[in-house]
Amino acid sequence: MSAARKPDDLAVTEYQQIKSEQVARINTRDNLIYVTLVAIAGVLTVAHSAASRGYLLLVPAVAFVLGWTYLANDNMISAIGRYVREHPALSAMRWETEHPADKRRTSRKTIQLAVDLGTFCGSAAVALVAFWLAPDPQSPLLTAASAAEAIAVAVLGWQFTAYSGIPFARRPAEVK
Repeated sequence: MSAARKPDDLAVTEYQQIKSEQVARINTRDNLIYVTLVAIAGVLTVAHSAASRGYLLLVPAVAFVLGWTYLANDNMISAIGRYVREHPALSAMRWETEHPADKRRTSRKTIQLAVDLGTFCGSAAVALVAFWLAPDPQSPLLTAASAAEAIAVAVLGWQFTAYSGIPFARRPAEVK
């Protein structure tokens, strides 16, 4: 009888461990929003105090690094969910199949995408525009850096959209 229970026990143990990792990643991901807002506020305070618009270029750098980390964690959270749903022994956990089937999932994902794009890409774009519109002349090196940051922010926005889980935004390989 214990041999018959062993696979179930292993599945429950695996489920608990993988859900533990998912929860840790969710906490990290969600805290990155707050860290980003605090970091941007700090950079804007320094830029204002120093009266130098060059400091504005720190906003896209911070937003890109933290946004990429957020996106990587979000992707792993989704991958864990897919693994649990597709693994025969683990898919019996009803939450894993019922939660993604929610009728409002697409609207929630769309709103979350807007929040993510606004937080990470929008803040960076506003800082870049403010830098470019600054009346004082900028050095060619800073201008080149701002162009590179604009490209990086555009790539980040594209990745947020591609990984959003919204049916119209899925990567071609994911469309079924």
